[in-house]
Amino acid sequence: MTALALCPEPDLVVFDEPTTALDVTTQIDVLAAIKEAIRDTGVAALYITHDLAVVAQVSDDIMVLKMGEMVEYGPVDQIINNPQEEYTKALVSVRSINHEEKTPTAPILSAKNITARYKGTKFNVLHDVSIDISPGQTLAVVGESGSGKSTLARVITGLLPPKGGSTDFAGRTLSPDQPSRTKEDLRELQMIYQMADVAMNPRQTVGTIIGRPLEFYFGLKGAEKRKRINELLDEIEMGDGFIDRYPAELSGGQKQRVCIARALAAKPKLIICDEVTSALDPLVADGILKLLLDLQKREDVAYLFITHDLATVRAIADSIAVMYQGKVVRYGPKSEVLSPPFDDYTDLLLSSVPEMKIGWLENVIATRKMESAGN
Repeated sequence: MTALALCPEPDLVVFDEPTTALDVTTQIDVLAAIKEAIRDTGVAALYITHDLAVVAQVSDDIMVLKMGEMVEYGPVDQIINNPQEEYTKALVSVRSINHEEKTPTAPILSAKNITARYKGTKFNVLHDVSIDISPGQTLAVVGESGSGKSTLARVITGLLPPKGGSTDFAGRTLSPDQPSRTKEDLRELQMIYQMADVAMNPRQTVGTIIGRPLEFYFGLKGAEKRKRINELLDEIEMGDGFIDRYPAELSGGQKQRVCIARALAAKPKLIICDEVTSALDPLVADGILKLLLDLQKREDVAYLFITHDLATVRAIADSIAVMYQGKVVRYGPKSEVLSPPFDDYTDLLLSSVPEMKIGWLENVIATRKMESAGN
């Protein structure tokens, strides 16, 4: 896409969140390509992003916007190292969550020796994958795009029956395909999706969206259902003033909170969170992560948290499974997985997390052990 934009030899290229949905290893290569293209062609660039660590690698000047107004403007060194406004300072110091790692107990979910492939293909996407998740704890599954993270979630939810292996949940073995699962299986294992916009019906109000599982699983109706919806809105820190709003009337963070409330309405034992903060700006994402941790403490719900963001992993995980090319290459408590010595791929992932430091990009490209994900 960068090459395509440069073909007409423009005077200005606008880069609108070009790396937001990318894993950290791919992001490095794209950032390096963008920076090289700007340097070699002499084109001016406007780089739009919510990630200040990325901005620090490619920008000469930074403008910080909030609610349609300019908050601060200046050279990259001044904005990153000496911000003047409180909002800018908050952006620079984001991800301040301090989550104390919990000791694993008897698992609520065990996926054993999962091998899977998609219909019509000849190659396995997952190879003998095994994970455990304890009640009230968070397992973070990390890896680059195509490593098998979301495929594992599809197997666990029954959307993709595995070629081999089994999944035990809450003391029973789950049917491999979702249509064969019981209503209780469906209720106790919920999912929150990456894109809240497409996970909600735009023609339904917040009350209808959250109320659906209350009626489906528990038969709640009328005043009793509305009361429970209001309780859930309070739990996600929104309040009953949102019950009659439509998704188009909500911010990105509010939409994701509604999706969280819908999952909680079923009173699940495990929620699969698939990249639930990757499309959100850092401050909103922090709010969502803090909410999820608070809800975990109150409801004792377990999370399978799929992400490519190592900063998120450090903030919320109790244990970590690192996936690469459909295999789990590193697995265990967070303190062990994030401590050296590292295998080459885990070292590549950890070293590729952008730092709020000018010149970091050039340094990491020069020193990382694996030249590319394909090697």
